[in-house]
Amino acid sequence: MVQKYQSPVRVYKHPFELIMAAYERRFPTCPLIPMFVDSDTVNEFKSEDGAIHVIERRCKLDIDAPRLLKKIAGVDYVYFVQKNSLNSRERTLHIEAHNETFSNRVIITEHCCYTVSAQHLGKDVHPENEDWTCFEQSASLDIKSFFGFESTVEKIAMKQYTSNIKKGKEIIEYYLRQLEEEGITFVPRWTPPSIAPSSETSSLCKKQAASLALVVPDAAQAEGLGSEALGSPSGPPEPGAGTPDDKLDADYIKRYLGDLTPLQESCLIRLRQWLQETHKGKIPKDEHILRFLRARDFNIDKAREIMCQSLTWRKQHQVDYILETWSPPQVLQDYYAGGWHHHDKDGRPLYVLRLGQMDTKGLVRALGEEALLRYVLSINEEGLRRCEENTKVFGRPISSWTCLVDLEGLNMRHLWRPGVKALLRIIEVVEANYPETLGRLLILRAPRVFPVLWTLVSPFIDDNTRRKFLIYAGNDYQGPGGLLDYIDKEIIPDFLSGECMCEVPEGGLVPKSLYRTAEELENEDLRLWTETIYQSASVFKGAPHEILIQIVDASSVITWDFDVCKGDIVFNIYHSKRSPQPPKKDSLGAHSITSPGGNNVQLIDRVWQLGRDYSMVESPLICKEGESVQGSHVTRWPGFYILQWRFHSMPACAATNLPRVDDVLASLQVSSHKCKVMYYTEVIGSEDFRGSMTSLESSHSGFSQLSAATTSSSQSQSSSMISRWRFC
Repeated sequence: MVQKYQSPVRVYKHPFELIMAAYERRFPTCPLIPMFVDSDTVNEFKSEDGAIHVIERRCKLDIDAPRLLKKIAGVDYVYFVQKNSLNSRERTLHIEAHNETFSNRVIITEHCCYTVSAQHLGKDVHPENEDWTCFEQSASLDIKSFFGFESTVEKIAMKQYTSNIKKGKEIIEYYLRQLEEEGITFVPRWTPPSIAPSSETSSLCKKQAASLALVVPDAAQAEGLGSEALGSPSGPPEPGAGTPDDKLDADYIKRYLGDLTPLQESCLIRLRQWLQETHKGKIPKDEHILRFLRARDFNIDKAREIMCQSLTWRKQHQVDYILETWSPPQVLQDYYAGGWHHHDKDGRPLYVLRLGQMDTKGLVRALGEEALLRYVLSINEEGLRRCEENTKVFGRPISSWTCLVDLEGLNMRHLWRPGVKALLRIIEVVEANYPETLGRLLILRAPRVFPVLWTLVSPFIDDNTRRKFLIYAGNDYQGPGGLLDYIDKEIIPDFLSGECMCEVPEGGLVPKSLYRTAEELENEDLRLWTETIYQSASVFKGAPHEILIQIVDASSVITWDFDVCKGDIVFNIYHSKRSPQPPKKDSLGAHSITSPGGNNVQLIDRVWQLGRDYSMVESPLICKEGESVQGSHVTRWPGFYILQWRFHSMPACAATNLPRVDDVLASLQVSSHKCKVMYYTEVIGSEDFRGSMTSLESSHSGFSQLSAATTSSSQSQSSSMISRWRFC
């Protein structure tokens, strides 16, 4: 299995030339990296004007591996080839390195790049000084075979890599201090030979000639080879690839996201890049991505799966807008005994819930399960917002909150079956979409009935979440290891014998006059969660899903926005002057060929011929699972336009014919032949259309709040909101 690594951008607050002067001092050996034994120059090239300097070295490394493994491999040292390309005119250094030893069994590559911050990250990232120097690296490790010790070699490589990866910055800083002690704090930039340097610069150059004589532009190893030593567990995108928005700065990560290991940083950056590619630049905030990675122990594939599901869910139910578009009913404001209350000792927002004083049965009977769920979602969204605010206030990353649950008054009436069902549903939704947002849960004054409730709900709570629970019976919370260890004395609520007045509602019984009938609640629940502009459809092998759009005025604009929830599909747009006939239902009894998935619709008749009865107006677009696709088509003719989603692997001819019975029956039995899409379409008059494909892509993304940090156009977000609500 190929192991990959992608570093964040490391920023040195020094000019490029001074960094190079510090870097060259670590050759031909560097005592700060004991594993780097020696290096020899193999090839060297320098342009006539001195601006380009390419040097290739063969580096000798003493890998910290078991003696038995070295004996079996028949080597004591590992050799790497490193090529450094310095462009003094552009002030960049690119480094490429690969292993020479065991190259037929193990493939190790590393790419590093030094450049100035203004070039690399853009002025918006580091406006303080555009002359600072950036460093970035990526690497990959692919073990083909190694005498049956593949797993051992991989572990050794990972260990060596992670232990050395951050030494590069320490080494550079060490030699910078050395230069400063020698009085060298400035190195002049390269100038063309035809331009004579000023007398001041000339004298400075002469004064520092001895120190600068060794300035070798192969700066790769300062931070590269020391880390690439036999364990480059990462896949390298080409240096300089991507846009400034793709980059994450190491200082930013530490300041806003916390201390991460190099491999954790790599997972965050790689998953962020994947999202940016598949979601057309509209990605969640880094804190949100990091929560899903932590929830799956930084397994990128597992984190990507649950996060894509969550983003689709957020988009479908417009959760991003819940704080702005939804107000809790008065019943909740009066009788829901919970609210935000200052923060704990770690700076986490503190939420207080007086569950024992709350009439859960009355709330469910008066509001229904879905209204309670929506209220809990709004609480979680508010929690995310407060975490961001506290991160700024306290100057350290705060990504979760503390919940204090007072169970005084809890009794058997709280175990009413519909109430427990609603609680389990809420736990399920929160666990799936707000992972790693709960920092600590303090359960106080747990009564004897609590173990019964805990037995019911604990199986639905993730193991990592359960470890954050602290349960106190009676007044135990007042003793050692109790509430004072986590909350400052002056903010302990008054109902817990504290000194702080808590404005959380006291709850109480919901008047029965507010109860609603089961039918009313059922209709209300349905209304609440069908208020979405998106529709879902299943796409089977041999049974595409199609929708019809009639255009009266030419030059209208058809817009679409869809997510591929499962499988890979091909998206097509056709035009016809003929009106498709409604599909015949139940023509084959129970196995209707028109709707094998219950919501699958086909409009193109099998007797229609492409080019005669209908025509293709856009090139087919292959869309992968998890992708979010937005676009538009300016119509040229009136008539009927058909938007089609079909199974990716089906033959091309199947797009123009109705499926055979055997195909449909097979699709019903083989789940792998089923895809699912969630889509939204709208027709905009030409006079209302303001923009292009690019503007539509920026406006029809689904995560406005989560992507606020990276969304490029707030104006397009606003227009999208207007468009969405007009459609509803």
